[in-house]
Amino acid sequence: MFLGKVVGTLVSTQKEATLDGLKFLVVRRLTIDNQDERGYVVAADAVGAGLGEVVMIATGSSARQTVMTDKRPCDAVVMAIVDSWEVDGQEQYNKGQSA
Repeated sequence: MFLGKVVGTLVSTQKEATLDGLKFLVVRRLTIDNQDERGYVVAADAVGAGLGEVVMIATGSSARQTVMTDKRPCDAVVMAIVDSWEVDGQEQYNKGQSA
């Protein structure tokens, strides 16, 4: 799992039939210190995340274990919208206080 920020959406009118009905998001990775990291992933959205939200991503076989992605050819899924996190007692992110 890793943390990321939703930076875009992906639309595909032609796709494998088992992917019909899924919303796809472009997510930029974040470090544990809430800094942008190199790398992006396209992830199926299982929780209704929106642009600019910080999310938790599951990849690999774990990505196929949500209700929305079960038995679908997904390698990444947005499985949570992050409200806050802290490291060593230091708050790194708080959704209610972010700009």
